[in-house]
Amino acid sequence: MASERDDKVEKASDSDPETKETKETATPIATAKSSSRTSQEAPAAAENDDYGSTDDHVFSDPSVAERWRGVYEKAGYENRHRFDPEYKWTAEEEKRLVRKIDARIMVWAWVMFCALDMHRRNINRAISDNFLPETGMNTNDFNYGQTIFLACFLAAELPSGLISKKLGADVWIPTIMVGWSITAMCQAFLKNRAGFYAIKALLGLLMGGFIPDIVLWLTYFYKSRELPLRLAWFWTALSTVNIVGSLLAAGILQMRGINGWSGWQWLFLIEGLLTTLVGIFSWGLMPPGPTQTRHWFRGKNGWFTEHEEFILVNRLLRDDPSKGDMNNRQAVGPVLLFRAVKDWEMWPLYIIGLTTYIPPGAPSNYLSYILRQIGFSVFEANLLAIPSQFLFAVNLLIVTWVSRHVDERSVVSSSSNIWIFPWVLALVLLPDGASPWARYALLTGLLSYPYCHAILVGWTAKNSNAVRTRAVSAALYNMFVQSGNIIAANIYRDDDQPLYRRGNKVLLGITVFNVVLFYLVKAFYVWRNRLRDRKWKAMTPAEQENYVLTTKDEGMQRLDFRFAH
Repeated sequence: MASERDDKVEKASDSDPETKETKETATPIATAKSSSRTSQEAPAAAENDDYGSTDDHVFSDPSVAERWRGVYEKAGYENRHRFDPEYKWTAEEEKRLVRKIDARIMVWAWVMFCALDMHRRNINRAISDNFLPETGMNTNDFNYGQTIFLACFLAAELPSGLISKKLGADVWIPTIMVGWSITAMCQAFLKNRAGFYAIKALLGLLMGGFIPDIVLWLTYFYKSRELPLRLAWFWTALSTVNIVGSLLAAGILQMRGINGWSGWQWLFLIEGLLTTLVGIFSWGLMPPGPTQTRHWFRGKNGWFTEHEEFILVNRLLRDDPSKGDMNNRQAVGPVLLFRAVKDWEMWPLYIIGLTTYIPPGAPSNYLSYILRQIGFSVFEANLLAIPSQFLFAVNLLIVTWVSRHVDERSVVSSSSNIWIFPWVLALVLLPDGASPWARYALLTGLLSYPYCHAILVGWTAKNSNAVRTRAVSAALYNMFVQSGNIIAANIYRDDDQPLYRRGNKVLLGITVFNVVLFYLVKAFYVWRNRLRDRKWKAMTPAEQENYVLTTKDEGMQRLDFRFAH
C-alpha cells in the first residue's frame, strides 16, 4: 500500500477507547450493513468528534475502497497518493495534528478575514468624522454607495469562486486581497459622490469571492464536525475588527488637520497599508492543500511529515469520501455549475441566508452615526461600539458550541432572531424624548445577538455532500446573504433619522418571519429524510449494497444520504 506502518501505532489505535469511529448525519453510508442504522436512528454518541483510526470506517469494505480509489484517480485528486484504507494512527496523534492545523491554517485564515472586514466596516467609522458633508453626500447617497458595493460583492461571489477553483485559493485570495487594499487606500482621495460610487463598486468586485473561497479552502483541512466551531472563531474577526477598528479610529480620526487632511482620509490610508502587507504574506502562508505545503517560504520539507499527511488525508476521506472527487485546481464547468444550482433541496438554506441578518444589519451599519446624531461625540461614538462587539463574539462562540454539542442547527440558529425581537420592539416603543443612554443600551443589546452564521455555513457545506456542490453552494449561500445586506442597507432612510422608527418597524416584522422560517426549514429536511428512509428500507440488503457500489447518483441525490438539520 502507500506506506509502511509502525506496529506500535497499530496496537495503540486498536486498543485506544477514544478511537471508536462512528457515522455522521448527512454523510453517505458506506455499505448496506453499515447503512441499516440511518442518521435518524444513530445515538448521540455518534456526534462526538472521536479521533484516531479504527477498523470500522467507510472504506472497511475492500470493494467500496476500490470504487472510491477509482473515483480519486479519475478526478486527479491531489492527495490520492496518501489514500490508504488500512492506515492506522492514534487519537493523540490526530489531536496533535489538528492543533497544528489550527495554528498553521486557521489562525492565518482569521487574519485574512480581519483584513477583509477592516475595509467593509471602516466606512461606518468614517461617517462619524464628517465624511458625508465633506464629500457632498447625505444619508441616502451613502445608502446607494453601500448598495452598489453589496450588489458588486454579490455579483462577484460565483465568478470569483469559479476562478479560485481553477487557479487555487492559494493564488487567487492573496491576489484579490492586495487589489482591494490598494483600492481601499484610494478612498483617502475621494472628493465627490461619483468617485465614492466607483470605488465602492470596485471594492465589491474584489472582495466578493473571499468568504466562499476561504471556506472551501478550509474544508480541505477539517472534518465536517470540526468546521463549524472553527468558523465560529473565524467570524470573531467581525468583533475583533470592530473593537480594534473602533480603537484605531478613535485615535486616527484625531489626526484631522495633519498635512491638511481629514481624519477619515488618514483612516483609509493607514488601514489600507496594513492589509496590503497581510495580502503579500498570504502568497507564502496559504498552501494549496494538505500534501502541498512544500514551498520556499514554508520550508523545503513543508509543514507536515509523511505520517501526518497520511493521517490528514485519510481522516478527511473517512469522514467524507466526496472530498476527493475533484482536484483543487479543477474548474467547475457549466454542466457541473448548472447541476449544483438546480439542487433545489439546498434552497431553503439560501432563503435563510437572505433574511436572517437583515434585522441587525441596519443598526450595525449606522450605530456610530446614530450615536453622533443623538448627542455623543466622534470619540465617544466609536468607543461605545466596543461593548456590543465583545458580547457579539461571546454569544457567537456560545451558540456555535451549543449547536455542536446538541447536534441541532435550525432550532439553535433561530435563537439569533428570538434574541433580537425584544430589543427591536423596545426601540419601536421607546419615546422620542428618552435618554440617549437608554437608546444606546437597547442598540447594544440588539447587536450583542448570537450570530449563527458559522452554523449556517457549516450546515450548507455538510448538506452539499460533494466538492462541486460545495464550491457552488458556498458562493450561492453568500450571494443570498449579500442580497439581504442590500435590503438592510436601504431600510434606514434619510427622512427617518435619527431614530428610524419606520425602519425599526420593518425590522420587527422581518424578525418574526425569520423565527418561523427556521422551524419551517427544519420540518422540510425532516420530511425529505423520511421519504429517503422509506425508499432505502424498501430495498433488500443485497440491493442496498449493489446501490452503494454501482449508483451514478452523486452528492445529495444519493439514497444513502441524509440531510442535517
